[in-house]
Amino acid sequence: MIGLGTWTIGGGDEADTTYDKENISAIKTAIKLGITHIDNAEAYAQGHSEELVGRAIVGLDRKSLFITSKVSPEHLSYDNLLASAKGSLQRLNTDYIDLYLIHAPNPDIPIQETMKAMDFLVEQKLVRCIGVSNFSVDQIKEAQKYTKNKIVANQIEYNLLVRDKGRVTENMESEIIPYCQENNIFIIAWRPLAKGKLAKPGFKILDELADKYHKTQAQIAINWLISKKGIVVISKSTKVEHLEKNLGAIGWKLRQEDTDRLNNEFINSRT
Repeated sequence: MIGLGTWTIGGGDEADTTYDKENISAIKTAIKLGITHIDNAEAYAQGHSEELVGRAIVGLDRKSLFITSKVSPEHLSYDNLLASAKGSLQRLNTDYIDLYLIHAPNPDIPIQETMKAMDFLVEQKLVRCIGVSNFSVDQIKEAQKYTKNKIVANQIEYNLLVRDKGRVTENMESEIIPYCQENNIFIIAWRPLAKGKLAKPGFKILDELADKYHKTQAQIAINWLISKKGIVVISKSTKVEHLEKNLGAIGWKLRQEDTDRLNNEFINSRT
């Protein structure tokens, strides 16, 4: 339900080894706390983020982990995609990736070629499941036409503040999420706390519900997401207290009237 996002762990657009020890420790702590879904991408810190995950999972039961990685849109040709997957496998120090996603669509590379490579990875048992990221409904349908394997997930930006138009996608609530729910495709919501904006006081309804349920604002915001059919979240944090608080969003549920309030009133609730 709650995964560990790794964007900026180990660097941003470029690798940064300054805090490797701390980052490895944070990943290990997250796993110990029960966060076994780890999200990554070859683009994160030019692969260094994957390397840190690979170092953090040494000695752990691989079967207990669910590791996701993503191939960059410039690598969606058949040979480049296979090379990207093999590179990710080496950096992650694993024999297989649980979920391999197309990080974003690329109109310059035929999706048929891309999906052929994804099928090959599944056939070779290098990847267990395939999915997409930042895809519209039409793009999901087009990709599904050319694969023998089910597209099981679409990773998109989605939270209480970003509802139907995000940084790279739009029509999330009006089209993408309903389609995915109807077709048993998981939504993996990135930036569930809107870069921390939803983790602090300042939104009237969120503050009221935090008091009502004796939860934090972040726990209310995450619970609103995971209470929806087929939606899980990935949240990046390297601080133990934040990881623990995020996990406090599990094991209880907002009442329907409060979910409706958030659905209908939240955007206008800033104090």
